Amino acid sequence: MPPKRTRRNSLGPSGLSAGERLKRAKLPGNAAYSAWGWVGTEVTDVSHITDEHRLATCGFSKSSTHPLCPNKYVEKQKTPPTGKLDGSDGQTALEEPADDVIVISDDEEHTCSSKACKHNPYCLNYLGQDKWEDAGKAYETYVKAHDLGQDPNQDSRDGSTPVGLKNLGATCYANAYLQVWFQDLLFRKGVYQCQPAQDAEHTFEESPIFQLQVTFAAMQHSALNTFNPVKLVESLKLRATEQQDAQEFSKLFMAHLDTEFKKQQNPELQSLIANQFEGKQVYNTVCQKCQRRSERDSDFLEIELNLENNATLEDRLSALLEPEILSGDNKYLCQQCDSLQDAKRYTELRELPPVLHFSLLRFVYDISTMERKKSKQAILFPTFIDMEKFLGPAEERKKRGRPHAKESKNLYELRGVLLHKGASAYHGHYEAQVFDVKNQSWYQFNDEEVTKIESLVPKIDTSKKGGKAAKDTKKKNGAAVPKARAPPKKRRRIEDSDSEIEIIESPSQSQKSDGSPSSDGPDYISSKDAYMLVYARVGDRNVSPTPAKTNGHAEPSPSQQPSAAGMEPPPKAMEVVESLNAAHRKACDNYAQREKEAKTRFEQIRDTVMDIYRNWNLRSREEDCVVVSRQGLESWLSHHLTKPKTPKMTPAATPLEDATKKEDVKTTSPASSSTTSISISDVVCAHGKLDPDKAGDMKVLRAAAYTRIAAEDGCLLAPRLIPADVCPICVDRMFREKLYQIEHPRLVTRFDEVAAVEDDVDGYYISKAWLKDWRLAKPKMHVEGEPDRPPDAEEYLRDVVCEHGNLATNVATRRRISAEAYSILREVFPDWKPPSTSAELCPVCEALLHISREDKREYRKQAEEEKARLKHMHDNALNGNTALLEDVPCAVVPSQFVRSWRQWVMRPSELPRPEAVDNSQFICAHGLLTFDPNVSGDLDASMTIIKRSDWDALEELYSAGPLISIENSGGKYAHELAVCADCRIQRRTSFDMTEITIRVLGPKDPIPTADSYSEEPLQPTKPVQTTLLTYSKRQNEGYRKSRRIRQVKEYGKRRKITITKAMTVKDLKVMLNDELGIPVISQRLFYRGQELDDSSATMLSLGVLSNDLLDLKEENEDIDLLSDTDIDVDSTAPGSRKKRAEGQAFGGTLLGGGSSFTYSSVPPSSSPSAVEPIACPACTYENAPADVSCAMCETPLPNA
Repeated sequence: MPPKRTRRNSLGPSGLSAGERLKRAKLPGNAAYSAWGWVGTEVTDVSHITDEHRLATCGFSKSSTHPLCPNKYVEKQKTPPTGKLDGSDGQTALEEPADDVIVISDDEEHTCSSKACKHNPYCLNYLGQDKWEDAGKAYETYVKAHDLGQDPNQDSRDGSTPVGLKNLGATCYANAYLQVWFQDLLFRKGVYQCQPAQDAEHTFEESPIFQLQVTFAAMQHSALNTFNPVKLVESLKLRATEQQDAQEFSKLFMAHLDTEFKKQQNPELQSLIANQFEGKQVYNTVCQKCQRRSERDSDFLEIELNLENNATLEDRLSALLEPEILSGDNKYLCQQCDSLQDAKRYTELRELPPVLHFSLLRFVYDISTMERKKSKQAILFPTFIDMEKFLGPAEERKKRGRPHAKESKNLYELRGVLLHKGASAYHGHYEAQVFDVKNQSWYQFNDEEVTKIESLVPKIDTSKKGGKAAKDTKKKNGAAVPKARAPPKKRRRIEDSDSEIEIIESPSQSQKSDGSPSSDGPDYISSKDAYMLVYARVGDRNVSPTPAKTNGHAEPSPSQQPSAAGMEPPPKAMEVVESLNAAHRKACDNYAQREKEAKTRFEQIRDTVMDIYRNWNLRSREEDCVVVSRQGLESWLSHHLTKPKTPKMTPAATPLEDATKKEDVKTTSPASSSTTSISISDVVCAHGKLDPDKAGDMKVLRAAAYTRIAAEDGCLLAPRLIPADVCPICVDRMFREKLYQIEHPRLVTRFDEVAAVEDDVDGYYISKAWLKDWRLAKPKMHVEGEPDRPPDAEEYLRDVVCEHGNLATNVATRRRISAEAYSILREVFPDWKPPSTSAELCPVCEALLHISREDKREYRKQAEEEKARLKHMHDNALNGNTALLEDVPCAVVPSQFVRSWRQWVMRPSELPRPEAVDNSQFICAHGLLTFDPNVSGDLDASMTIIKRSDWDALEELYSAGPLISIENSGGKYAHELAVCADCRIQRRTSFDMTEITIRVLGPKDPIPTADSYSEEPLQPTKPVQTTLLTYSKRQNEGYRKSRRIRQVKEYGKRRKITITKAMTVKDLKVMLNDELGIPVISQRLFYRGQELDDSSATMLSLGVLSNDLLDLKEENEDIDLLSDTDIDVDSTAPGSRKKRAEGQAFGGTLLGGGSSFTYSSVPPSSSPSAVEPIACPACTYENAPADVSCAMCETPLPNA
């Protein structure tokens, strides 16, 4: 059945569609359509090429189809529509023609676009002019390119926004507390009022108190948004790169300031710390038998509270005041009863300061690990807290009841929250959320970054919120739990803050409008990072006033505004701040001046650049013009907007700028020595002319515009070329190539039509390979500018003619062609003379071919005979099987001879036969052996053992010698020739690269030693069963393997690897890690019983010989060594861990009792004591080392 014919696609409708224009330029035969359309039509010889043809190659001819595109960046003038109505049918002249009319026009409209005009030399649009059209964006790019320097205005303070503090590395803990202390107006006033002390050794300006004044003054009056407290940190001798405990810093710094304040003459200033931050508490112990009460007063700067998850601040205060019963082994020694008695111990808050600090013990000490840890337990603290219910003895608190919050004299409002970000107690970041007394707003202080918080308790839309009524709460241990915890809470993260703080509000709280706590309780805030809470007593004259709230926003009334008296910094501190402000203002003025000058220069440059590119288009083809490259124009348009190679603070003035500086004078001077040169070499050929092959990248602009670019903008587009500078040499070269592309297919078509020839008709022979390549549209043999190689070229000649000049015997490489086809090829290759199809084959080649066949048969016969005689050597040599050679006389031969002989036996007619068996390489100059057959490493891959009978056969067949006879008797080789020890060592060490054997030892194998080391006999090793190691198969259950080395191992297995002399032990272990999958940390290498523990030792220095043996032992990997923790392992106590190094803390600093000023010292009570406290034998209270009796129960202390 004949194959089906492929269905042809139906022809489309002939003619044009409705409304389609006839494009005459695309009609076949129109030479003007293509730049090279005249090749093969108008011109068929190089000598006939005219100047007009050369211009056409680049699109510059008068008949070129490239239109003169209008400049799209010229300002368009508004023109009224000119369309008029036609009275006959009412159609305007601007309307589209009817659909049934076919418009045929020679004047085709051209649509200018970046794609359509990409290769149009007369279109100068889309070169980057858009960068200059938008003045704002262009100026921003100009400023970035010329680098005016950092804008100091970005560092200016925004209105009354608080000032941030620079983190000097790890000083965030100090920055957080400084922000809190600064907002305490009375404390700030006291710092300002501190007078300098007289000290001959140190000036007051070097003291921490003065640097604190400067810091506060900068935070109050600085013109910058950030202040660098480096002087304060240096005066305190703090280590800026070490993070310290913030609470410890607060205590020590307050103690230092208290010492300074007490030296002042102002009584109020002397007691400022005590009056503002210090409260009083009483430790009571009551005997249960005689009711004797023992009291001890104590001052506190902060109330320390333990944490319990999701507990409120009131809960933890109640737990602090909860009494403790001393009984059993912890009985109290009563002085009145003179015996151990049960007792009750409790803490009582006697007096509260105006500013109350709650220290949350977020960092706890873990006895099991002997290190500090951070507790992530959340605490709920209120915006208002009534401390009246926690003040005084428990009996009075019960009688007093619970007054309304508005009537309480100890109502405190939240003023600051100090946060610690991070999971570890040893590192993290400190931040603060503080209420700013000036702006009456909350702010988040993250060192330099200060963010306003609209409110810690955002306003809630009550219409979208519902809640259940509050349930009654039960009392626990006599203390009332706040009602705010009972109703369902809604958690909401604080806006403008990345801290882990959430708002938990009562349903009724959102209905409050006066800002005071309602009877239902205050709002609660939950945090897992808070470690210090700062509260201020409401209505106290010593603290900033409570903000009045209107619609949820703080609005301080005039009577509540903080007094400005005494709030101004001292003159010396203000001098420092004013100098910083003056330097900042000067920097801003300098930057403004630079910016003004840059803007003036930019406007001048922009006006000139825009004026040039808006007038650089040709109006006619006859106008004087210059040819440049697209890349050159793009570079010129962008060179003012790109960063110069040499960075400058301000852009250098160009000739354009110099000219515009002259008043009312506009001159165009020639380019100066600083003229910028832009090369247009991308359109220039090797002859310095326009390359027609790069015509698509050429652009033509007016000569006047080119001159303005050089004169007014100082930019030279070099070299200067005009359209007539089209390279004639390149045109001739390209003409020949394009003419070849036209004429060669025609010649091939003529050839194919007459190439076939009948078998009984004489013809000519031609190379198949040449003809296949030549018939291609673009032959591979074709080289541009050169004629094609003829059929009898050297690489094709042997396909037809043999080396004797006659017809070759190989008929597969040639083809018959007709005499007519031969005549066509003779037109192109006149010197070609092929043999005729009637020619006889070369008689010499035919005779040699017959002889060659006979020789191949003889070679095969000889190979089969030798294979039969040397069958044992053929089958068993080189495979390592020596079991059949025990007690059999043997001989040693080179392995290379055996390999060559085997290959010759397989292909005797193709490969040469080995010439001789040379064993001289195994015998030294002394006539002795250079190897020891009884050492496994000596019998390497360069030699093999064969039977003595095979050696005798080799001596008959080849030139063989000298004989090296050996015999294996009982696992030991006997040999006639002795071994030369020196030459043997020299042979095994004289290698650049060799193989060694790695023996992998099993878990139960003993560690090799010098005494126990032995090499295994030369017997084939039994295969070892592969076993998958699991946890249950490990010997030491206390250890496990990391995941990266849990894999299959074959213990006892040998692996050959290649090494070099310069390879180190470390390099070898890395290689074994890749080959065997055993990590470097688990590898132990042994050489002849000695462990290779020096990773930098080389194979040469260790004495490793060629084909040597190394033992590899895999050790268990300790999980603690791979733990993610940074806790060290104690080698003396398995399983135990050392205590983490706590660091120096504040040791060596001014706060830690280090070198200090004579007038500024830390009280002994605040310094870390090296002597341990003394525990009371009666109440177990820890007393100071200097006490003679217990401060709690007055019991005499031992060793007092």
